[in-house]
Amino acid sequence: MSNTIRRSRQSITKGSIIWQPQPRQAEFMSRPEYEVLYGGAAGGGKSDAIIAEALRQVDNPNYRAIIFRKTYPQCRELIIKSLRIYKAACPGAEYNGSEHYWRFPSGAKIYFGSMPNSTSYLAYQGLSYAYIAFDELTHFSIEEYEYMISRNRADGAGLRVYIRATANPGGIGHGWVKERFITASEPGVPYTVKSEVIDKSGKKITVSRDRVFIPSSIFDNKALLENDPGYLANLAMLPESQKKALLYGDWDSYEGQVFTEFRNDPSGYLSRRYSHVIEPFPIPRSWRRYRSFDFGYSRPFAVQWWAVDHDGRAYLYRQLYGSNGSPNVGVRTEPRELARRIRRIEDELETGNTIYGIADPSIWDESRGRDGTIISLFEAEGVFFEKGKNDRLSGKMQCHYRFAFDDEGLPMAYIFKTCKPFLRTIPNLVYDEVNVEDVNTAQEDHDYDAMRYFFMANPLPPRIAAAAKPKPFDPLG
Repeated sequence: MSNTIRRSRQSITKGSIIWQPQPRQAEFMSRPEYEVLYGGAAGGGKSDAIIAEALRQVDNPNYRAIIFRKTYPQCRELIIKSLRIYKAACPGAEYNGSEHYWRFPSGAKIYFGSMPNSTSYLAYQGLSYAYIAFDELTHFSIEEYEYMISRNRADGAGLRVYIRATANPGGIGHGWVKERFITASEPGVPYTVKSEVIDKSGKKITVSRDRVFIPSSIFDNKALLENDPGYLANLAMLPESQKKALLYGDWDSYEGQVFTEFRNDPSGYLSRRYSHVIEPFPIPRSWRRYRSFDFGYSRPFAVQWWAVDHDGRAYLYRQLYGSNGSPNVGVRTEPRELARRIRRIEDELETGNTIYGIADPSIWDESRGRDGTIISLFEAEGVFFEKGKNDRLSGKMQCHYRFAFDDEGLPMAYIFKTCKPFLRTIPNLVYDEVNVEDVNTAQEDHDYDAMRYFFMANPLPPRIAAAAKPKPFDPLG
């Protein structure tokens, strides 16, 4: 089946086209890679493309497909689009409104699915789909997405198995989607992920999958611009961060971002003006030093080493982050072993320095340790902490005070550019949709928590942020 959807699959006549992709949609639909993300900005025709793509294999009776939105009410727009396209393209197709799926004359089915809570993906255990699509992928967690990859398989001969997704910047999944598709490679350039598996005979087999990002925006959707020319003006009038995200597809600026003031500007690395990220330098012995810690086992742990100069300005100069390389997945390091690692680092690099420890209050919880509290296990290895203050909103405000620039473009917190996990996760934090003043705790927020504990131990009075030096935005660069 071509990308163009026609009224009859047996008899095609002139003028019978139901839907035809625009050039950027056609590029997305013709990609051979296993995973393709489409979009990045609003108005690029993302939903139409994944709805149409689902029809590609409906002549195969073994074909099963599923298209996801985070909640079922959000699926309604997709269902409305399918009602307009599927019945006209395949007259024998029928939609089951109670079960939310289309059945085609061959017996093929296309479902609409949702994952409204953190365990909803388990409802798909044991099921399989040749085509899986996510509309607005940044609304989903990495766990939900990767679990559905395990459900992506063929239940018969002649089926192509693949995953497609669309997204705008922002949302709880912004960070992992950006890392997986946006920063991994240039737009349109495939990124290959290789893995090794061992078969029953002990032989190593190398397997691989390709993924790619195809950007789109309202400027790629001429039909929308012709039908609703005012939509471009709507996007242009949005607040600056939303405008950059939804009009230009800027993945560094988006609605719901917590620390909009945080800047990683290489032009400020040496001058230390209007950038929180700087080149590393030797920490003077006279500065106070701190170790902040957020515990994690199945989730990452975060250990941060901070120095405070004579003006009270803080510098994150080293960190130890317990991730296996996948977003928000820990390395399951036992507390005693982690304590030994911290001791080795400090014995080697902090000789003669006094370090004050501040930690996640939960490690004092007697219910978390099998052999005593976690703090007792650390102390047995000679690593000591004071209990951090866990007032979440006060801690968040301390982060804002620290990140605020003064009239000279200087903040009260700097981050060495070598602290890559911090620089990956902090700019991606978004607000909780229920506790709207707080950070969404379902994200990879471990460096944030460790930072909060440290800042709360060294609080600043409220600071009025000066306007940051404007940074030119190039939607093509």
